[in-house]
Amino acid sequence: MAMMSVHIEKKYDKKLSQAHCMTTRILKMISSARRIGLHVLCLSALAVLMLAGPAPCQEMRKATFLPQWSPQAQFAGYYVAHAKGFYARRGIDLDILRGGPDRPAAQALAQKEAEFVTLFLSTGIDLRSNGLEILNIGQIVQRSALALVAKRSSGIRAVKDLDGKAVSIWPDFALQPRAFFRKYNLHVRVAPQGGSISLFLRGGVDAASVMLYNEYHTILNSGLDPAELRVFDFSHYGINFPEDGIYCLEQTLKESPELCRDFVLASIEGWAYALEHTEEALDIVMKHVRAANLPTNRVHQKWMLEHMRDIIMPPGKNIPMGTLLPDEYRFVAKQLMENGIITSMPEYGDFHADLAHAR
Repeated sequence: MAMMSVHIEKKYDKKLSQAHCMTTRILKMISSARRIGLHVLCLSALAVLMLAGPAPCQEMRKATFLPQWSPQAQFAGYYVAHAKGFYARRGIDLDILRGGPDRPAAQALAQKEAEFVTLFLSTGIDLRSNGLEILNIGQIVQRSALALVAKRSSGIRAVKDLDGKAVSIWPDFALQPRAFFRKYNLHVRVAPQGGSISLFLRGGVDAASVMLYNEYHTILNSGLDPAELRVFDFSHYGINFPEDGIYCLEQTLKESPELCRDFVLASIEGWAYALEHTEEALDIVMKHVRAANLPTNRVHQKWMLEHMRDIIMPPGKNIPMGTLLPDEYRFVAKQLMENGIITSMPEYGDFHADLAHAR
């Protein structure tokens, strides 16, 4: 596996820090005891602390994190970082909320129900442009996994064959398909797509939207062979929109810069571990899946995790995890403007804070 650029700040010697903290506590108790003339209390406190062992100096900082969708391997790095204690080691007492369609991540962030969320880059730019002071503090997914899938039996073999066809699109993720249709001058009949691909499987539409790490695998499991399908991966057609990134409010970064930095670094550490130890990561993911009573299985989640590797660390590209490339940002923002989604483009420096490489 290619080496990952995971920037983890140096830590002080743990035992030295703990000993210093314990000594400080003892001295405070001695001073208090002398003031009231209770030297016995002083000696008792010393004995208790010695028997109890060293106490950590850093106070744990509470934080809440909400992934933008239901528990699945798409968020394995965060689950792993929590389970392995990576957040705790950086002094974060993290509560991971259960995401899903009934709990929009952007709304939770705006209402301060969560300090940190994941969102698609296009969603983040849209929110910032429309007044929410949101910041991208770490871009995790570098390549789009959104695609259109068609059955070859419908006569669709090339891009031009989509012209005049019925295509289902997720309303919340319509920008890339619209940019694709515009680029190739395609006139399609758009149908709204819900939470399943059953309409496509029943022949109700000629092509459907899929995430290559999710719905595409569901289509294969339905009995269709890859040779029977034509996949239009938008990232292969010059319409690459980086997807999942870590977001917080600008106010959160101003008030708690160390917390934000430590959350990003621990999350990157979690992703590095998850992609290196996939079976252990899947064990952790499946605990979250079972707790949510979701209709999925380990095989599907393994497929998802394997494909997350390809979009987090695209082959042939050496992009350090957590990096938001300025050119990628400007490309997505430009597409949002050209399609009338936003009317002004936030400056790159106003939108992204590079905490992945902070020291």
